[in-house]
Amino acid sequence: MATARTATGSPAVALRPPRACPRLFSTCPGSPRPAALRDLGPQGRPMGSPGPATADYLPGDTMPTAIPRTPGRNPAPGALPLLGHAASMLRDPLGFFAGLPAHGELVDIKMGPFKALVVTTPELIHQVLMDDRTFDKGGAVYERTREVLGDGVVTCPYKEHRRLRRLAQPAFSPARHASYSRIMCEQIARVTETWSDGQEIDILTDMTTVAARTGVAAFFAGHLSSPSLAKTPKDLATVSRGVYRRMIVPAPLDKIPTPGKRRYDRSRARLRSTIGGVIADYRRTGEDHGDLLSMLLATTGDTLTDTELNDAAITFFFGATDTIAITISWALHRVSMDRRIEEALHREVDTVLGDRTAAGHDDLEHLVLTQQIITETLRLYPPVWIFTREVSTDTRLGGHHIPAGTDVVISPYLLHHSAELHPDPERFDPSRWETKGLEPIRRNVLPEILPFGGGARGCMGETFAINEITLALANISARWRMRAVDSAAVRPTSGAILGPSGLRLRAVARDTET
Repeated sequence: MATARTATGSPAVALRPPRACPRLFSTCPGSPRPAALRDLGPQGRPMGSPGPATADYLPGDTMPTAIPRTPGRNPAPGALPLLGHAASMLRDPLGFFAGLPAHGELVDIKMGPFKALVVTTPELIHQVLMDDRTFDKGGAVYERTREVLGDGVVTCPYKEHRRLRRLAQPAFSPARHASYSRIMCEQIARVTETWSDGQEIDILTDMTTVAARTGVAAFFAGHLSSPSLAKTPKDLATVSRGVYRRMIVPAPLDKIPTPGKRRYDRSRARLRSTIGGVIADYRRTGEDHGDLLSMLLATTGDTLTDTELNDAAITFFFGATDTIAITISWALHRVSMDRRIEEALHREVDTVLGDRTAAGHDDLEHLVLTQQIITETLRLYPPVWIFTREVSTDTRLGGHHIPAGTDVVISPYLLHHSAELHPDPERFDPSRWETKGLEPIRRNVLPEILPFGGGARGCMGETFAINEITLALANISARWRMRAVDSAAVRPTSGAILGPSGLRLRAVARDTET
């Protein structure tokens, strides 16, 4: 692949030619624009518009400029004695990582005694993700995540991954998605039917309820009414916040029994106890409930131990709750800030639904703009915004020797906010995905966006997640306009998951409009 050069002489990523239509999109290069978008210009602006509208930027945003790449391997500036970069990563983690490409394609960071190597270029990120034997699951993020998820398919080392993935993969086969979609639609309706015209909504709480109930129904159908599962969504949120802080707090300070540490430990223990109890009940009755857990228990030949079942169940439930709820919430927030995009979305949904009031599984392929909005949301706010790998054997990366045991950090947020890959990167612009593909990295394509990881360790629940987010956005938009209550108060909170803080929306019924 040929590369261009920036003004500083450093290599820039070559834009790849259009490709075949990938899984997440129905619009291929050269195909007509969705009808809902035909009155918008190439950047989502009305035809003839001189520039962006004020709603295109969050309060406090600035027009970004490309951060020039610096070749080679260099240390990140600003390390403090003993703490290293921990203070910067607690104070402004997103800004800290977004600025690292200016210091090298490989940048060394320190958090107390912990050292890591941040990979900042698509080419080197691609190398890491495509070689999961050398760059194994490990490092600070996964050490802390294993406290919660154990050695499930997301966190397990290379030697266990292929077996666990093979055993779990049938749960996400295409044949099962239609039944999952029915569950999703039922839970979306169950929550949104409680809304009233003009009501102020804590949207993240409501979408977490939708996602958690969907997860319970899909994975633990035999325990839908179990009171023990009622606290699970709150426990998941507590654990998610705690993982990131525990990752960057140096030992032995992470052992101090602070109130936050005690809440984290209680939630972590309760999660494993709750899921363990469900597994024990399923084993005792032997009944097939037609859900994920029943399928895993029915596996013949190479079977899963109770510990492996617990790890698998918590992993899937964790992935099906927090990340999905957060993405729906961010998408509704950004649509509420741009009337043109909102109107285009409503036209598409109305056209697809016709006389019906809600979308279903068969409508997914027709909700083109809806999925473009979701993909742009995932670009701006990747739920898993940072993850780590551990080098299993001496290797070379970008021409540099990397010894075994090195912790490698990848930040999708850094990649997603690169002006080289995404012109005007802070602008919410779903139309940027009309002619670009989002082909899985396992097909040897340089990454532009990594909402679901990549390579052999890419998320097997990607389609499940995209389907639920799409159906939620479409079915909410079919009945409601969401209005920001205080957009200036909304900020990302960078725990292990990049969620919104201060986000409240007002629901306005569309059927009351004249």
